Amino acid sequence: MQKKPDQPGHPHSHAELCKEGAELYAGALRTGRIARSEAAKAPCLLDLSLLHPDPDDAQWLRPVPPSAALAQLLQPIEREILERRRLTVELSDAFEPFMAISAQDPPTTHAITVLEGISRINTTLDRVVAGCSQELLTVQPGGGRPAHALSEALRRVRPLLGRGIRMRTLYQHTARHTELTLAYLEHVGPEVQVRTLEEIIDRLIIVDREVAFIPARRDRQVALELRHPGLVEYLVGVFDQFWQVAVPIKEEIPYDLRSDGISGIQRSIAKLLVEGHVDEAIARRLGMNVRTCRAHIAKLASALGSGSRAQLGYLIAQSGILEQDH
Repeated sequence: MQKKPDQPGHPHSHAELCKEGAELYAGALRTGRIARSEAAKAPCLLDLSLLHPDPDDAQWLRPVPPSAALAQLLQPIEREILERRRLTVELSDAFEPFMAISAQDPPTTHAITVLEGISRINTTLDRVVAGCSQELLTVQPGGGRPAHALSEALRRVRPLLGRGIRMRTLYQHTARHTELTLAYLEHVGPEVQVRTLEEIIDRLIIVDREVAFIPARRDRQVALELRHPGLVEYLVGVFDQFWQVAVPIKEEIPYDLRSDGISGIQRSIAKLLVEGHVDEAIARRLGMNVRTCRAHIAKLASALGSGSRAQLGYLIAQSGILEQDH
């Protein structure tokens, strides 16, 4: 039934019977008619064909008997129901041969599901994390996360608090110095254990050691939902290895300067430089911006007495700094 624009003072669809319209219709049934000016207060009465013009006097309207009005209103709905039933039967008949084929195979779950688009990724994460009952493991690479990401993470984790669920999160060291990250950790409290590392793997979320989520594209617009037990177990093992060597958030990072004046973070940068990584890739892997990364490279070059980028790689290899424990 097509809806018409609402009129002032009639705040609902004209395909609905409002309270005032119901009272006017009941009164019209009792008296046998209603003044057209009175009925104007509830346009739904005419739109639902509950009133029709009085053939003897245009100023009056007569009520349609309820049984006749109901039958008229139900007719299109019943037609739609019949059409839906017919479509249901046709679809069932069309898929019946495929049911027979699939019944011959053992039941399986989707080991890998591709999730495209931020909306679908977040919707799936919300649903799976909400069902977490035992353990939630997360890896968040990079430095400080944007406000909207932390807000979403807090919204997702907050319902799990107080339910005895073990939650562990790995950040990079640079996240220790961002106010938003520290505010997030203050909100979630001690139930979420947090440790940090200089360099970690890409984003990872594991729920109850049954399902894992990993990014499938650098722009984070595509993710993979993994349910293969072997894959999930492998990723749990990777997480646990990182966790063992990570530094608890409440403890100081062991960045002691050696006699050569080179810090731990600069040794990490030196290692990546020797491996051939460009500044942007090094910054991304260590969770810092490119400007900070280049400042560390400049300090490293100064400490080793390098006058060029090519010479810096040679001096790093000759200095033996990568062989020192840090």
